[in-house]
Amino acid sequence: MKRAPLSLAAVAAALAAVTGAAALTAPAAPASGGPAPAAARQPVERSVLVCPTPSASDIAETVYTSITPGGAGQGGSARLTGATKEQKQLLELKEPGKPAGATASGAEGPALTGTADGALAPGWTAQQTTKVAVGQARGLLGVACTAPGTEFWFPGASTAKGRQDYVHLTNADDTPAVVDIELFGPEGRSASDPGTGENIKIGPKSSVPVLLNTLSSQQQADVTAHVTTRSGRVGASVQVLEDGVGSDWLPASTAPAGSLVLPGIPADATSVRLVAFAPGEEDADLRLQLAGPGGSFTPAGNEQLHVKSRMTATLDLKDLTRGEPGSLVLTPADPKKAAPVVAALRVVRGSGAKQELGFIPAAGPVGARATNADNRTDQGATTLSLTAVGADATVKVTASPGTEGGRPASQEYKVKAGTTLAVAPPPVPDGGGKGAYALTVETVSGGPVHAARTLSLPHDGIPFFTVQPLTDDHSTVSVPKAVQDLRILSN
Repeated sequence: MKRAPLSLAAVAAALAAVTGAAALTAPAAPASGGPAPAAARQPVERSVLVCPTPSASDIAETVYTSITPGGAGQGGSARLTGATKEQKQLLELKEPGKPAGATASGAEGPALTGTADGALAPGWTAQQTTKVAVGQARGLLGVACTAPGTEFWFPGASTAKGRQDYVHLTNADDTPAVVDIELFGPEGRSASDPGTGENIKIGPKSSVPVLLNTLSSQQQADVTAHVTTRSGRVGASVQVLEDGVGSDWLPASTAPAGSLVLPGIPADATSVRLVAFAPGEEDADLRLQLAGPGGSFTPAGNEQLHVKSRMTATLDLKDLTRGEPGSLVLTPADPKKAAPVVAALRVVRGSGAKQELGFIPAAGPVGARATNADNRTDQGATTLSLTAVGADATVKVTASPGTEGGRPASQEYKVKAGTTLAVAPPPVPDGGGKGAYALTVETVSGGPVHAARTLSLPHDGIPFFTVQPLTDDHSTVSVPKAVQDLRILSN
């Protein structure tokens, strides 16, 4: 039997009926010309961290600490495993808000890779702290495990005699990574043999140390190392061993910017040297200010620093702090000519044979929340530096339980604009918590606030110390809201 063809009117009526039904059940479309719905902030569902090989010394003692700050939600996993063929698990978190710890002796401590998901992913943080009592590598070496990336800047590295600087490249993925390393000194890119520093292959779930002295024919006291990937992504940190002075990790500077903050210079620093690099096509003229307990001031005789394009500049600030803690703030001398720079500080405490070395890179603000995983309850061991830039701020500081017990404890602090507040001691776990514990800083109002934690563990009269900035943990991401818009049917 033949069917009668539908008339144009019937088709139109059918479409109208379907469209009408859809309009009754679909979300309302935004008004014509109206703003799009605001994106919602949601907790991240997966985090990846890498930690470099802690030490090649047979007498090294390393403490690993990991935590996800307390929050809503249950379930998930967070594990750190050795970046070796065996892939042995070293550390596992059980729940948010409670740290987990592990130790390694001698040179057996491997580089680590790890993944967290579910409720343990947002803000997952890990730290390794290594103590080497004697020898060339003696000192306290601390570094926060980092998320893998594709580009890193390390002002403050060196190829000088008496320095051994290793760039540790760690690949957390299941595919190989290929890395290039460039060095820039006071005269620009350092001379090297053709191909040196290029196409460095990092196998899956593995780590490779690269000695910077082998990449350049020049011995230079201060260089900027630029690490980029051709394929894949890696974690990168520089381990510094300096004859007669000490050792520590040099973390990457924050991304190039016109203004920078280098937080947490110890009050008793006997030597402070600024190293800066301008990666762009324009020179940078920087104004220097030290934000101390009573306000900001410009160091006499060191008001400005000129940084030539793609060249490393240094400035010896000597005993800049003069017995008071502070943070160095770099801003453009002319706000209309703000060229991006990266920067770091080489800091020495003590003198003569009793010196120790540390580094402070330029770092971003704590933002909504930032955490340092490894702090100690020993008297004088932990100092938290808080610097407010531009406006007064209030922050909340929370101590987690220790790895061996205790309960969380919190306190709020007000920081005046242009000042640095050194909190010593910061909050510690209630109930006599023992072992390492975490400090979490949250911005309550005002800001931005920059923070750093100094860990001091003196040994044999030497002021062993290490400084790590606390930066926004990016525990949430912006998720755009989608709505159904039937106006597209009329186009």
